[in-house]
Amino acid sequence: MQISAEGLTEVTHQLLRRAGCEEGEAVCVAEHLVNANLKGHDSHGVGMLPVYVDFIARGLLHPNTPARLLRDGGAVLQFAGDRGFGQRVAKEAMQSAIERAAATGVCLMTLSSACHIGRIGTYGEMAAAAGLISIHFVNVNDHSALVAPFAGREARFGTNPICIAFPPSDGNAPFILDFATSIVALGKARVAYLGGKLFDEDVMLDSSGCPTNDPRVMWEGEQRGALRPIARHKGGGLILAAELLAGILSGGGTLQPGNERQGSIINNMTTIVIDPAHLVPLEWLRQEYDAMLAYVRSSERSDPDEPILIAGEPEERIRVQRDAEGIHIVDMEWQKIRAAGIALGMPSEVFADYTREPI
Repeated sequence: MQISAEGLTEVTHQLLRRAGCEEGEAVCVAEHLVNANLKGHDSHGVGMLPVYVDFIARGLLHPNTPARLLRDGGAVLQFAGDRGFGQRVAKEAMQSAIERAAATGVCLMTLSSACHIGRIGTYGEMAAAAGLISIHFVNVNDHSALVAPFAGREARFGTNPICIAFPPSDGNAPFILDFATSIVALGKARVAYLGGKLFDEDVMLDSSGCPTNDPRVMWEGEQRGALRPIARHKGGGLILAAELLAGILSGGGTLQPGNERQGSIINNMTTIVIDPAHLVPLEWLRQEYDAMLAYVRSSERSDPDEPILIAGEPEERIRVQRDAEGIHIVDMEWQKIRAAGIALGMPSEVFADYTREPI
């Protein structure tokens, strides 16, 4: 079914309020989740709501918890999330880093113990909108391992995303490179599994270590499979780099088995925010940015039907389409969201209104 962004935001907001979020937090989290769906990152969208409700019930996610400043060292800021909603605490920490970078030229910001901070590109977009550059490394702990190392058959990592963002010019949108260091995120495997779909390539290993495109190996059976890292040995190096930079520098810890795993999704993030005005003339920067993107696009295409896209452009194309047509939610995922809301006391009619005709 197709649901408008406005309708989906309203349902999400109501559910979060019922789950115990104060108004400002509910708005923040709902906007983040729906924007992830709008930009094609359904794995980090509203399908996470039943997971969050479960975490709250088990005491693993603490609503209405702000980012807590651990250290203010000038160009170095460190925050703890204290198991608060990651979309809130990461936004607050990022806002502080943006303000600090404007004064110091660069800010190294770390965030530890935040419950699932969502789509990392969101924080890159915040920096780019402020005219800044940002680099983000994220790891996952408190959760069982999901991704195998290169040449390994057993999982040892989370999906450990990396994001790099560059500000826009008058002629070009911002560069937003945001990717999991596994071929697909676990959430994409969840969406495929709930929709009864296979992937186009073998993005996972089954419990015997054999490559497969069937997401059931991540969700069914006594022994689960593992996601595969991107780019062979290069991706195997990147996923470990993100683990070390995010887990160790933040103080939040890595996924090594000596650290506790209670079964939630805890993210740690190490972020570098750079004000390019402290380094180069901004007029020249924008001219060089435009010239380089034009040079990239001028390459003859290997497939005439496949355009050369800059990082961030696919998401913007999907956003325009979904703004017009609505956001597709697979039926099983919607039923899980509905069940979570009704369990919190939401009237079933709220969900019935969105289960009839597509927009």
